[in-house]
Amino acid sequence: MLVPGYGSGSLADVPRSLLAALGLREPNALALHPVDRVCLFVVDGLGAELLRAHPEAAPFLSAMTGRTLTAGFPATTVTSLCTLGTGLTPGEHGMVGLMLAVPGTGHLFNCLRWTLPDGLTMDPDVWQPAATVYQRAAEAGVEPVYVAPAEFEGTGLTRAVYRGVRYVPADSVDDRVARVHETLRERRPAYVTVYYGDLDAAGHMVGWGSDEWLRQLGIVDDMAQRLAEGLPPGSALYVTADHGMVNATEKLDAESVPELTEGVALLGGEARARHVYARPGAAKQVLEAWRETLSGKAWVVSRQEAVESGWFGPHVRDAWLERIGDVVAVPHADLAITAPSTHRIEALFTGYHGSLTAAEQYVPLLEVQS
Repeated sequence: MLVPGYGSGSLADVPRSLLAALGLREPNALALHPVDRVCLFVVDGLGAELLRAHPEAAPFLSAMTGRTLTAGFPATTVTSLCTLGTGLTPGEHGMVGLMLAVPGTGHLFNCLRWTLPDGLTMDPDVWQPAATVYQRAAEAGVEPVYVAPAEFEGTGLTRAVYRGVRYVPADSVDDRVARVHETLRERRPAYVTVYYGDLDAAGHMVGWGSDEWLRQLGIVDDMAQRLAEGLPPGSALYVTADHGMVNATEKLDAESVPELTEGVALLGGEARARHVYARPGAAKQVLEAWRETLSGKAWVVSRQEAVESGWFGPHVRDAWLERIGDVVAVPHADLAITAPSTHRIEALFTGYHGSLTAAEQYVPLLEVQS
């Protein structure tokens, strides 16, 4: 089990260190060098171990100076993007999983799609009320810019994670590179974040290491090189990721196993980081059943054990405790715990992430300066 190194080399250290490099009074845990302009390139799914396994497909990235960080738990997009957006641990910002119970409602909330059943809605400022690093940068006179596909502009997740940015929609790789370079040339100081998500999508559908995944890794490598080559003097490019990935060799349909359904009110999280919400009075029974059924294949702990072990960070706000499952089940074998009737597409994936294994937790922080 790889417990995230919050405060000693995790994604939570990145945003504040970047602001410190730009001269703001923020902790510089990563000791980043002072610069006038920063570009953070976030590649969805670019695990450090995955990159090391295929240097031939990414020669530029593989040659960059870098270090390895832990993503945080769970190792999933919504959690990590919120960590990068706030500089806080999951236990502080509250985005502690993909599908989370909304306390007192009996409903699961999809934090990626930002959807609830029955036409219910969720205010991003309520679900994630912490100030973002972008708001703090703007208050200090640094206009933060986010370059990403147009489809994400104005979504609930974007509003929760990127409050304070000027959103620059750009769909193609060429457009994203051009918008980043324009913004860096126009501003001093400058803080630009650019996102690429197709590597993760390929990994989910056909597996990391597949031909399509390697093709996407080559696109990422080319994009990073082009971003670096266009940096104005006094700039730094940092490349990081939200999580890694494993290819599932075994899938367990949790909905078809009586031992895994007895006493369960809601099955949240995702296939590699399950939040299991028990019916009133059934938490102990559910914990014992899940532990016995998944013995040798997953770490299965109570909410209290996960919190006390520091999975979500050194502190979890009281307001967020009920978002965490009564039971948290985290496979360490290449197992995906699926729920096909409620999460049909996820059950069809090849690649998954979320757990506390090195392949999922370790992400790179690569650097080049001009």
